[in-house]
Amino acid sequence: MKLVSAIAAISLMFSACSSAQENKEEGTEMNQDAASGVVEVINSPSGLVVEILKQGEGDKPQTGDIVKVHYTGTLKANGEKFDSSLDRGEPIEFPLGIGKVILGWEEGIGLLNRGTKARLIIPSALGYGSRAAGPIPANSDLVFEVELIDFKPGPRPIAHEVFSTEGLKPTTTGTGLQYYIIEKGSGPKAENGKTVTVHYHGYFKDGGQKFDSSYERGEPFPVQLGARQVIPGWEEGLSYLGVGDKAVLVIPYNLAYGEQGYPGVIPPKADLMFDIEVIDIH
Repeated sequence: MKLVSAIAAISLMFSACSSAQENKEEGTEMNQDAASGVVEVINSPSGLVVEILKQGEGDKPQTGDIVKVHYTGTLKANGEKFDSSLDRGEPIEFPLGIGKVILGWEEGIGLLNRGTKARLIIPSALGYGSRAAGPIPANSDLVFEVELIDFKPGPRPIAHEVFSTEGLKPTTTGTGLQYYIIEKGSGPKAENGKTVTVHYHGYFKDGGQKFDSSYERGEPFPVQLGARQVIPGWEEGLSYLGVGDKAVLVIPYNLAYGEQGYPGVIPPKADLMFDIEVIDIH
């Protein structure tokens, strides 16, 4: 499956590292420097500093809300601008709290009321860390001036307990793929050219650690079968399933991300497991 990134984003598998409300209560300083336009400073235990430039009103966004933000990003070291939605004349929108953006954004935007303008001073550990990202050098502390224009409810996380295969016998295919049928549905079967919409929970065969989950994002994932949109193990595994089926795919690394893995997410030669629930086929 393709693991994607967004503007100012890291991969899907990461989330904000601390509670916004707790951070505010622990590290707020009021009216720090009226001359500079800063009316409030929030010092987070994570190392994030949020300088409120204009206080908005109303509630703060919650995990899963779709936020609309204008921003300008600069390097703290020299003030050089590397990106700005204002230059494009269009704010960005993204769901908060599910890993679509860097950790400093996840935490910082969650601290703001609707209409608030703020400056996020983000240490490299909450940005891109030791890796470079386009015009951003490795180990760079970042500064973003942001405005939380609006937000609206988005999909909510769905609780998922990993499917148990105890007492079940897997089917092993000629490619080395294995799959367990956990629950049999009664809907139509998947076919090449059809769009198969699924919920999934991905974890490593060795150790069981989760690396991705559509349940956590609250949104099922559509795949056009046969279009090579996903890893080979998914292409094959989904072809055996129908609407309403719940299954576990055990995918050897050669049918997943191979010898190279997916840097930062999937190690080399990693065998993967996926809980799959087929929601729709059309």
